[in-house]
Amino acid sequence: MTDSSPRVFVVDDDDGVCRALGRLLRCAGYRAEVFASARSFLADADFTSEPACLVLDLQMPEVNGLELQRELNKSLPIVFLSGHGDIGTTVNAMKAGASDFLTKPVNDTELLDVVERALARARQMHEERRGLAEIEQRLATLTPREREVMALVVTGRLNKQIAFDLGIAEKTIKVHRARVMEKMKADSLADLIHLADKASAAGIAYAVH
Repeated sequence: MTDSSPRVFVVDDDDGVCRALGRLLRCAGYRAEVFASARSFLADADFTSEPACLVLDLQMPEVNGLELQRELNKSLPIVFLSGHGDIGTTVNAMKAGASDFLTKPVNDTELLDVVERALARARQMHEERRGLAEIEQRLATLTPREREVMALVVTGRLNKQIAFDLGIAEKTIKVHRARVMEKMKADSLADLIHLADKASAAGIAYAVH
């Protein structure tokens, strides 16, 4: 196990379960970090800097598993553990984005399988976040006028139409448009529209209001 090994967090108020799962995960080559409560996990765990998943007990005092899931707001994949086969709770957890739901006592092979699936999802999520951060950085380099032009370009407006909309010369629009394409690292209009769509879907504002 090295610093580049996948990271798996375990949160369970049962010390015996924490120690057993920690050993299992470490033997399987993961970096396992165990916590006895949701509060200690939130206070001490670094779960955003790299791909990771969470193995989480459903029933815990103070902050239970579903409450922690809401707090995390889908920031990492969660594998729920429960001592009870509560179908209603399982459905609620899965609707809220849980990766998997296992009933205790957990089969070791089954747990490792679902952890690997959760980590695959975590790697995908991490890449998506990195991509969005890159788009946000590119948008930050645009001037207010360039943002105005970009917002109109991605709707399919022609240069002469944008010039009319903004009350400036068409040749000036061409200059702004070229700068937008360069700063956004877009090779084509389709690329620029794709970047704008990703920004909008993630709630990243680029239009000037």
